[in-house]
Amino acid sequence: MRKNKAIMIGAGLSNMAAAVYLIQEGKWDGSQITFYSIDDHGSNDGSTGREQADEYWMKNHPVENTKGYLARGGRMLNYRTYVDLMDLLDRVPSVTEPGLTAAQDTREFDAAHPTFDKARLLEGGKGILNAGKLGFDNKDRMLLTKLILMPDEEEEKLDNVSIADYFKDDPHMFQTNFWYMWETTFAFRTKSSAQELRRYMHMMLYEFTQIEHLVGVNRTRYNQYESIMLPLINYLKEQGVKIVLNRRVTDWDFKDSELTDEITVTGLHMTNVDTGEEEHVDVDDDTAVIFTNGSITDSSTQGDWTHAAPENMDYGAAAGLWKKAAEHFYNVGNPDKFFADRDASEWLSFTLTTKNHLLLNEITRITTQVPGNALNSFLSTTPITPLGQKDVNMSIVVHHQPHFTTQKPNEAVIWGYFLYPRRRGEFVQKPYIEMNGEEMLEELLGQLSKVDPGPVNIMDKKDEIMDSVINNIPVYMPYASALFNNRAKTDRPEVIPDHSTNLAFTGEFVEQPFQMIFTEQSATRSGEIAAYHFAGVPMTRLVETPRYDKDIPTLMRATKKMFE
Repeated sequence: MRKNKAIMIGAGLSNMAAAVYLIQEGKWDGSQITFYSIDDHGSNDGSTGREQADEYWMKNHPVENTKGYLARGGRMLNYRTYVDLMDLLDRVPSVTEPGLTAAQDTREFDAAHPTFDKARLLEGGKGILNAGKLGFDNKDRMLLTKLILMPDEEEEKLDNVSIADYFKDDPHMFQTNFWYMWETTFAFRTKSSAQELRRYMHMMLYEFTQIEHLVGVNRTRYNQYESIMLPLINYLKEQGVKIVLNRRVTDWDFKDSELTDEITVTGLHMTNVDTGEEEHVDVDDDTAVIFTNGSITDSSTQGDWTHAAPENMDYGAAAGLWKKAAEHFYNVGNPDKFFADRDASEWLSFTLTTKNHLLLNEITRITTQVPGNALNSFLSTTPITPLGQKDVNMSIVVHHQPHFTTQKPNEAVIWGYFLYPRRRGEFVQKPYIEMNGEEMLEELLGQLSKVDPGPVNIMDKKDEIMDSVINNIPVYMPYASALFNNRAKTDRPEVIPDHSTNLAFTGEFVEQPFQMIFTEQSATRSGEIAAYHFAGVPMTRLVETPRYDKDIPTLMRATKKMFE
């Protein structure tokens, strides 16, 4: 149903994309679009610790030390699959490279700094593992092949089937190099959805053949806020789009209807999170409401060098509003599947800022690779899973420096994460979630010391490394992997639910044909679909999505890789 104005709930990538497509493809004036959001970082974040400490989620959890930089997370790009994202970034100028679009900026940087990871997996007593040997046995190969070859029309057979359920008769799968790399590259857990694993194996099948080196991974010049989000924000502001921050939308007004599946939004209730004042916005018949119905960084909190990140038990702003809609209508999904099981979704990350390159150089020496190539995952030497198996303790990403435009030449920034925050450290005897920034660095140094080839071990330089630290900021994210949670297809709403007259859903918690989530690709495409729908642009003009699961050469290379 064509509209001429839009209200955006949430200012993440998907709604930014929708606004760009409304302006450029729908020929809207930017003044017809208004955003209401708590912040404008979305999941593609990166800024100083001080800036993020002032944001909504930290209001009730103030920290003493806000020096240094903070990136709650970071996601790798893949040009071959992220076709909608690259189309979007080609429509807006870079904020750091004059004369280039944001896409050209990224392509230019990536071409000059190609990824080749030499130390994808490391283990104490063994050092750098030969991760090109995926470690499959015949049962692993049979079940994985069956998953890859499952036709789209049979995907619902995997409704409410976890990865653990799918491989229940094959625990060996979770002891393979393939699993260690797949879980840490894409953030899957054994409790995650087998349906989503299938989609990843389809759309990222070419990465399967080169996962030990990550040569299919592309990276932005700087952190993704400055390289992706800021170009979009600046462009939209120049077009007259109104972005109202520090607003938490808390409830809906819907038009009464005899049919309980007919969705028409007539008003929005929101809270000014700075003043506490309640506000109301009327929604007229000519206005579309485009809603990002879940955020993986909602309810995140940060600690500092001497304090662990506290737990925030809030259900989440976006998910809470989605839940209110689900109370009215039966065809908009089930948010509890994603936001009521923290054990399946929580993460802990940290961003370490140092005032010299000593630690950076030590990691380069141990991993034999320069910054910008790395996703290094440290395997345990003893069983740590409920199945009594080894698994990854922690992972780090050593960015190309500088990672922030305001970073000084002498400073270095390193990011790391724990997929299972409740597990205990090997060098600091407490659960990761209870560790402060100093203890997380001690745990990292311990993991590096186990794989250090010498002749001088990194632990001999521990005091000097500790003295180099500006800050190490832990971040607890209760919903970081929520989008992978076990589910049925109907648990996520479609971008345009049946019988919706003016409401669209965008982001990582919507159902789209073939699309895998946790990617800038799926987020961008959802916004593109919403924009085309309300602007009356034919869906035939959507960017064409490649299907590598139907590409014979890719399938042949994947088959060969399984037997190496």
